[in-house]
Amino acid sequence: MSEKSNQLFPTPFSRKYWECASAEMKSTRILVIAALLTALRIAVKALTIPVGPSLNITFGFLVNSVGSMIYGPVVAIIASAISDTLGAILFPSGTYFFPFIFEEIAGGVLFALFYYRAKLSAVRIILGRFAVTLVCNILLNPVLMYYYYMFVLGKSYTLFTLPRLIKNVALFPLQSLILIILFKALVPFTNRMGLTFTGTEKLNITKKDIVLIVIMTIVSAVCVYLYYLYKGLV
Repeated sequence: MSEKSNQLFPTPFSRKYWECASAEMKSTRILVIAALLTALRIAVKALTIPVGPSLNITFGFLVNSVGSMIYGPVVAIIASAISDTLGAILFPSGTYFFPFIFEEIAGGVLFALFYYRAKLSAVRIILGRFAVTLVCNILLNPVLMYYYYMFVLGKSYTLFTLPRLIKNVALFPLQSLILIILFKALVPFTNRMGLTFTGTEKLNITKKDIVLIVIMTIVSAVCVYLYYLYKGLV
């Protein structure tokens, strides 16, 4: 492989980064992988891991993050749009509302901005998950739900509530930990196959990373308790 093909970018805010991401559209190999991951993402979207009453972890974000790390933000836009559209057709849940596609696209692009051709670390993985949680789950989703309720269901919807915020904060550390474990197992293989370029042969977890994960887990446990306390379940 050429030096250019292995190039890493300290930030996504450069022309070369986007040229590299756009070039993935010309790779048959990448497009096939994107199609396979999109199909997998649709298949697992409905699967959940219950961690308590009304509190579940889904699998879709795992496929989304891996795909974005491999093919970057440009392909992620197309893959996310296809995933959302086909998912709504094959596994409908309520009336289809087109603007939800923007939440799906935002998640794929944000994961790519943090993981695609970047020097990967546990902290960077956590930051990527945090960006998606903040932008998509906490900020964008309530706005889309507000208009969905207003225009489709003809009902009112509260944009921001304490239980929703606590729920997202509670799930964030668990999702980040699962992502770290997945990437630690997967990245050595994707690097050797030339699918990803992370600056290291394997993802190392430092003592500082462990401390950070422990702190996040404690915060998550507190938020779960507060969520159930607010709901009157404890």
